Amino acid sequence: MTAQSSEFPTTAIPQADDSSCGNESEVTTALICDTPLLRSGLQHILSGTPFVIAEEGLTADPRPVSGKAQEPALVILTVNQPSSCTPEMVRQVKERHPAARIVVLAKQFDLEFVQQGLEAGVNGFCLTDNSREVLITSLELVMLGESMLPGTVVRSIIGSMASSPGPESAGEIADEPKAPDPGARSLSAREAEILSSLMEGTPNKVIARKLHVTEA
Repeated sequence: MTAQSSEFPTTAIPQADDSSCGNESEVTTALICDTPLLRSGLQHILSGTPFVIAEEGLTADPRPVSGKAQEPALVILTVNQPSSCTPEMVRQVKERHPAARIVVLAKQFDLEFVQQGLEAGVNGFCLTDNSREVLITSLELVMLGESMLPGTVVRSIIGSMASSPGPESAGEIADEPKAPDPGARSLSAREAEILSSLMEGTPNKVIARKLHVTEA
């Protein structure tokens, strides 16, 4: 499932009203981000949503600094450019918070990184240039158990599957030389002609007259 536009409903996680227990709808969130401007932007975006930032940390040391004595249900990890070090950071986060869902934010993703990230424990991939609505909806769907991929990555996967031929196309199978039949090679030209006539149901006498041979 992918989040490509802002037309998704944003009611997957209900908002709490004043008459209900506010803590019931809160998703304790840990934010791991090196860029102060991006961190401030995410704090502003998540303000007023169920995703309450309770912990913050740096990607150089992905151990969130506790703001509340509460295990995070969601960890948002932002990276300027996904690298071979990112999956290892994800594993470290997963070791410290095994029950938490993990979402990675970056400007772009390639297929190799997505595969490595999934193996490390990433539950969702979001692009930093998405709209606020797409980001919030993606986080909600991740908390509901979905795995999120950007539409650009999904289109790339579909494109690569369509462009890569199968192991053997029909044409290749048709053109492939067949192994000779030893039985057919042992027949002479006249024997092959007689056999062909027999397969057509021609009587022996007719075949003999046609080929000017004895019936025996």
